[in-house]
Amino acid sequence: MYDIIIIGAGAAGMNAALYAGRGGMKTLVIEKLSCGGQAVKTYEIDNYLGFSDNPTGLELASAMEKHAKKFGAEFTAENVREIRNADQPVKTVVTRKNEYQTKSIIFATGASPKKLGIEGEDKFFGSGISYCATCDGAFFKGYDVVVIGGGNTACEDALYLANFCENVYLLNRSKRFRAAATILDKVKANPKITIYTDIVAESFEGNISLERVIVKNTATGERGFINAAGAIIAIGITPESQLAKSCGVETCELGFIKTDIYMKTNIDGIYSAGDVRTTPLRQVITAAADGAVAATSAVNYVNEMN
Repeated sequence: MYDIIIIGAGAAGMNAALYAGRGGMKTLVIEKLSCGGQAVKTYEIDNYLGFSDNPTGLELASAMEKHAKKFGAEFTAENVREIRNADQPVKTVVTRKNEYQTKSIIFATGASPKKLGIEGEDKFFGSGISYCATCDGAFFKGYDVVVIGGGNTACEDALYLANFCENVYLLNRSKRFRAAATILDKVKANPKITIYTDIVAESFEGNISLERVIVKNTATGERGFINAAGAIIAIGITPESQLAKSCGVETCELGFIKTDIYMKTNIDGIYSAGDVRTTPLRQVITAAADGAVAATSAVNYVNEMN
């Protein structure tokens, strides 16, 4: 029997484990892959408060894991298959090998960026290719950068990057944008942003880091290239919320878990933190903050039960 089980060991899950442990809770963190979540794949993090030496994502994740374990949190590498009795005071978390009983659950399962699936995308990830302008845009200061996508996020990324990049090229696969007209008008009015419609990226090229984007005109079939030191892929993200939904946790129309300001879901004793929940900003530091709030709420819930 555990007081709190945390599913997912990204920044949200590990900070939740730290706060749960400090709160005197018997805590288990279940992670199917490695600790750190999306941050592990990041070559350099320069916007996490207190780490001005720009650690790699792996270094930051390792420090977080060590810190969480200091307060007694247990970690296990398993894949959760099912949650039973989610609406009961004692809930059961089922993996392939084990069943764990718990009074409270925190879903910190994260989200994954949608990929283009083209040549060079994986090769240059972290070396020119990013899925988050806010996270990595500063690395492209003074350089030309490409933004791929036609929604609000892509347009917001282009405007953000235009503040410090030399030139920003916004590529949309059609003439129709999904972005709101007001934000699209701002993009069109910005002299540092060039919009290309009916254009898709076919591959990414370079030596050690990204140097150019090979593009194709979807209307004419003509191919060309854009020289750029960075490419932000902003075509959406997919929340890892299937498990939560399967046990009755409510999500928004895009599949993100709904919570209140205390990170509580619609089910008593179940909370959510990090990228998997509805939130206006998905960063390592905001995920960690979510974890602190969720764990504190879970600690209070368990204490009220006892």
